[in-house]
Amino acid sequence: MRDFLPGELLRRRYVIDVVRKVYELYGFAPIETPSIENLTTLLGKYGTEGDQLLYRILHRRDALKRALEKDEVTESELSDLGLRYDLTVPLARVVAQYGDLPRFFKRYQIQPVWRADRPGRGRFREFYQCDVDVTGTDSLLAEADVLTAVAKVLEELGFTDFTIQLNHRRLLSLLIAAAGIDPEQEESALISVDKLGKIGREGVLKELTGRGIDETGADRLLEIIFRQGDESDQDLADRLKERLGSDDARQAIDELLEILDITAGGPAGNRLRLNPGLARGLGYYTGPIFEITVEDLAGSLGGGGRYDGLVGMFGKNPVPAVGFSLGLERILLVMEERDMYPPLQAGPQIVLCTLGIERPQAFAVAEKLRRQGLRVELYPETAKLGKQLQYADSEGVKAPCAAILGEDELKNGCLTLKALASGVQETVPVDEVAVRLDALLEKPPVD
Repeated sequence: MRDFLPGELLRRRYVIDVVRKVYELYGFAPIETPSIENLTTLLGKYGTEGDQLLYRILHRRDALKRALEKDEVTESELSDLGLRYDLTVPLARVVAQYGDLPRFFKRYQIQPVWRADRPGRGRFREFYQCDVDVTGTDSLLAEADVLTAVAKVLEELGFTDFTIQLNHRRLLSLLIAAAGIDPEQEESALISVDKLGKIGREGVLKELTGRGIDETGADRLLEIIFRQGDESDQDLADRLKERLGSDDARQAIDELLEILDITAGGPAGNRLRLNPGLARGLGYYTGPIFEITVEDLAGSLGGGGRYDGLVGMFGKNPVPAVGFSLGLERILLVMEERDMYPPLQAGPQIVLCTLGIERPQAFAVAEKLRRQGLRVELYPETAKLGKQLQYADSEGVKAPCAAILGEDELKNGCLTLKALASGVQETVPVDEVAVRLDALLEKPPVD
């Protein structure tokens, strides 16, 4: 968990603004949900390991004291609330709770989530997710919608080397069976397979056997899911159909191929790649699943999938749903490492420096500048001009321009503007500062 200083917060807001703009372009409407949910809402939705990473909130002091005074204390007596683990489960609760939502509810949500983890580089206990979901339809156009929106976000941010890995949750169960692995070990096996991009084939093989899975079955599973040479998506799909044989496998594979076909004309079209080794770790996925990978980056920038059974856990009727979640922190880290941000300025465009001017008069001039839409900071103390200019150009401020207000400027209704990078300066009427500032800043440096 971190503090965000102005420069970092400006970068975060830049990325969030791009995400929000694109999500709304694709017809998604915003919602927000509380940071705290009932534990009954959260537990049992993320698998065994996920449940262990939930932040639980203790009861208030008096209730906690009474509970601790008893000989035996149940978990619910200590805590029945938790910080949200993701944004998908709260969405499922909302869809089940409110009866006046659109039949096809397209929502996006950008909020923090919390996980009681020991995070590695680029990961944190508190982090933001940027989710986009469609509920109310089992049409694969919903998958295409969220995949395309996410791909468009990454394109707008300047990413050119990302791939969206695509698999199917039902296909994973069939692969486990085809490898001869006990169905009771499926969840454990998939937890290991989900780490394939992080620890490689040998690392997964070691972890699978460490979890008690027979080495022959583990080898067979990895042999099935790895591509053979330069195998195309269609060739891979044909091989899996032949290897697995069942109608259920053919149906799942055909759904993946249809997603590739639907999205071919959009931003996600040349980014999708079938990957039978992709195993999203959350327990609520029921259909196609996806994850974004970037060259030279362990882990992913985000992922998602179809979760048709989740909303029904909170209401009487099942509601089909699919969604994608972008990991804001990972995106920010990669963009910073690659110097992908456009010029962003936090703080003032102009620092107003005064010489022998009364505070009310200086404040009034600053307000005139602000009414022109300029970001203005008024130097608050009496000081020599050099000290004021030095402050305006200091780290953490770095205003592009200083405006000097002395007695002559005040008398004539003008300001002397000084471009701090080039040293160029000129005197302009106060009312014309906004329209003349850009031209001043573009002038070449003073010899």
